[in-house]
Amino acid sequence: MILIKHTPKTIVLIPHNKPTLGLEEEAAALRVIRSGWIAKGKEVELFENEFCEFVGLPKGHASAVSNGTAALFLALVMLGGSGKNIGSPGYVCSALRNAVDMSNGKNMLVDVGYDSPNIDLGKLSEENPQIAIIPHMFGIPINISNFKKIPIIEDCTHALGAKVNGIHVGLEGEFGIFSFSATKMITSGGFGGMLISKNKKLVDDVVDYTVYDKQNDDDNRRFNFQMGDLQAAIGRAQLRKLPSFIERREKIFKKYVDAGLDILDVPEDTSQVLQPVRYRVLMKTKNQIKIMKSLKDNGIITQILNNEWILSQNPTKFSNSLNMVHNTISLPIYPSLSDENVEKIIAALL
Repeated sequence: MILIKHTPKTIVLIPHNKPTLGLEEEAAALRVIRSGWIAKGKEVELFENEFCEFVGLPKGHASAVSNGTAALFLALVMLGGSGKNIGSPGYVCSALRNAVDMSNGKNMLVDVGYDSPNIDLGKLSEENPQIAIIPHMFGIPINISNFKKIPIIEDCTHALGAKVNGIHVGLEGEFGIFSFSATKMITSGGFGGMLISKNKKLVDDVVDYTVYDKQNDDDNRRFNFQMGDLQAAIGRAQLRKLPSFIERREKIFKKYVDAGLDILDVPEDTSQVLQPVRYRVLMKTKNQIKIMKSLKDNGIITQILNNEWILSQNPTKFSNSLNMVHNTISLPIYPSLSDENVEKIIAALL
């Protein structure tokens, strides 16, 4: 009798997100390594100036830092956030709350709008904070052009390349902050961040704060939040690819929409004003856990975005946020996601 051994079918995983890196980033890193200088130097300066050019600012209006959370912390320090009520959405990652705590500010959390991942500006106004952190969640921009009662930090960590009325996000507030961690719109090699401001004095103050080993005749606090040339060189290579990244993400997003999936997007009546980038794609569903398990069984990894624990402590106040947590699934979307895998994801959902 001959026994036939059946080998279990291997399922190739489709990750929820991943960086898109290539030969250009490899060459950029090698260039810096061969130069013998990997600390903050010429590459950082070039990255800052090229970033300014991309968003439409003069040179010198950006400061590259170690990560997006550091960028937020520095913005809060520069705006004198210590002891002040800082308004921000409850439906957001913990980095915002942590940065407020580290800067000795007081967290004042606000719900998002109905069927929106972005903060409810009306409720924010009612809370009367002294400073506001306003994220453009998942690459969906929020129009704050008529909300300038208080100093604003625009959290653009999800939204590099998004625009409101044709203007890049990050230019309406006192500061715009960006993240270049591993799976953001671009990465500078795993970690990295940027602050921008139309007020050059604010940027100069950030630079002074981060030059931690400078000999000064004052007793001002300083800390090392600098970016190095190795990260900046990779960031420069990624920034040049950003237009193609945005275009590819848009094509994938459209495939999900054309398949008939109920996908979160900008409201139709604002589509002429708000120009999103497709950092994340959230599918609305009442069968969240069941669908996620089914997709996982097919090798497709999805996520529930933003932890609900802080929201569930006051469910009435954060009803819209909890609705987003409980009734959406984040589907894979990144430039290197193949059309074949997009079709596999869609087929598993239909």
